[in-house]
Amino acid sequence: MLQNLHVKNLALIDEVEIDFQKGLNILTGETGAGKSIILGSVSLALGARYSTDILRKGAQYGFVELTFTVEDKKQEERLKKLDIFPEEGTVVLSRRLMEGRSTSKINGETVPISLLKEAAGILIDIHGQHEHQSLLYKKRQLEILDAFASEKILEAKEKVFVSFQEYKKWKKELEEADQDEAARAKEASFLEFEIGEIEEAALQDGEDEELEESYRRMVNSRKIVEGVHEAHGYTSEDGDSASESLSRAIRSLAEAAGLDEAAKELYDQLLEVDSLLNDFNRELADYEKSLDFSDEDFADTENRLNEINRLKTKYGSTIEQIRAYCEEKKSRLLVLNDYDRYLEELKEKYERALKHLEKNTTVLTRLRKEQSLLFSEKITEGLKDLNFADVRFQIDFSSLPEYTANGKDDISYMISMNPGEPLKPLAEVASGGELSRIMLAIKTVMADKDEIPTLIFDEIDVGISGRTAQKVSEKMAVIGRTHQVICITHLAQIAAQADAHYLIEKTVDEGKTHTDIRQLSNEESVEELARILGGAKITDTVLENAREMRELARSGK
Repeated sequence: MLQNLHVKNLALIDEVEIDFQKGLNILTGETGAGKSIILGSVSLALGARYSTDILRKGAQYGFVELTFTVEDKKQEERLKKLDIFPEEGTVVLSRRLMEGRSTSKINGETVPISLLKEAAGILIDIHGQHEHQSLLYKKRQLEILDAFASEKILEAKEKVFVSFQEYKKWKKELEEADQDEAARAKEASFLEFEIGEIEEAALQDGEDEELEESYRRMVNSRKIVEGVHEAHGYTSEDGDSASESLSRAIRSLAEAAGLDEAAKELYDQLLEVDSLLNDFNRELADYEKSLDFSDEDFADTENRLNEINRLKTKYGSTIEQIRAYCEEKKSRLLVLNDYDRYLEELKEKYERALKHLEKNTTVLTRLRKEQSLLFSEKITEGLKDLNFADVRFQIDFSSLPEYTANGKDDISYMISMNPGEPLKPLAEVASGGELSRIMLAIKTVMADKDEIPTLIFDEIDVGISGRTAQKVSEKMAVIGRTHQVICITHLAQIAAQADAHYLIEKTVDEGKTHTDIRQLSNEESVEELARILGGAKITDTVLENAREMRELARSGK
């Protein structure tokens, strides 16, 4: 549930902090007091777009922070899949809004806005002032039905999704394979050329690296030879070389070695050094000989290296990639040389995938239709509770022209709100106020299935009054038994049902206008109900009516 809301520097808000309660949280206040700003700030914290004019005049930034308590294990598991781990049972979402940019954080760690929105979808469901308009879209209608039937159709939907991907794969390959004979001959000729060029090169593993090393040595051979030759002169047996000096030292120490053990050890070490130097001189001489190459050798190395690099620019950056490319083209050439057989196999795979998709889609449609009957029955009951006395509601099914990853069902919510009137699509008969009540009926039906613990309703009471308002208030109380509900309302009937009642008020202090919010005591809640009922003048009778309305709502719970 949403435990705390902290807002700073937004619109008329300097800084407010609200602790919400379980059950039904009601927000009321005069028109223009800033009720929508409070819930709008929640949307901003969850990733909604904003413009800089939302910032309080003179403020450099705005800030919104939401603290949620996470008690449901399923909810916790879904958060963990996003690498979000509740700390001591809480998750904190915050957003700092500045001109041209914003910073989002979850539990103090900066995150992209996309992750913030994903987390929000798990923690809270906001029913905005115009969300009921989404009921007019068939895609949204199908989403609601599938959410209701999720337990029954989940496996069938997964099978449809998998089989659709397979069907799409073979359909695409079959469409791409539709070439005329001349195009196939042209492609085969080109493939033969590429394969021949690669095979003729007879590339060897590691050949390119060896050639590059040899080529570098040849290019730098003159400098290398000069250095090697000079080093050999200093260490070989000629003149005053290290080898000659070492030989004289050995001869000088030979007699002492026969007279003293310590001298003997030094003499042996000197012999070892002489042996190592002789080995070094042999290797140095061999290396010097290896640097001797002809102009023909240099040209051959350069030409071979150029050939390999040319193939790399065409077929792959390594010899392994060039070979892999060659094998791939050989496979394609085999297909082209026996194209009729290839097409036949491709068509068979496509037909099998199509039949599999048809079978799975048929099962999904059957399950959806079964669940739609139960859904329609519950929605009808819910609508009657919301003062739609003679309402009829059902879901019509038709088929889309093409398969999709979600099947082939095209559904339409059909409704009749008066006796004798035929069922018509929702969009043709429902007003804004009626749509709002229909959405409330859907939310009520979905309450037991919805894993999102917190629901926000922004002015669910649009276009209703009297008995209908009472019915809506009772439905809100029902949802509040299993969910945390936060609702802005103008109606006393709904406000009377509050488990926690908050007043949003606008004040002027030193020429500046501020919006504040505070939780009302029971007596203050009665006074606010009286204000809603009586307007500017609150009489004792109005106050008594408000108190009775509050008591009746509580006794009904």
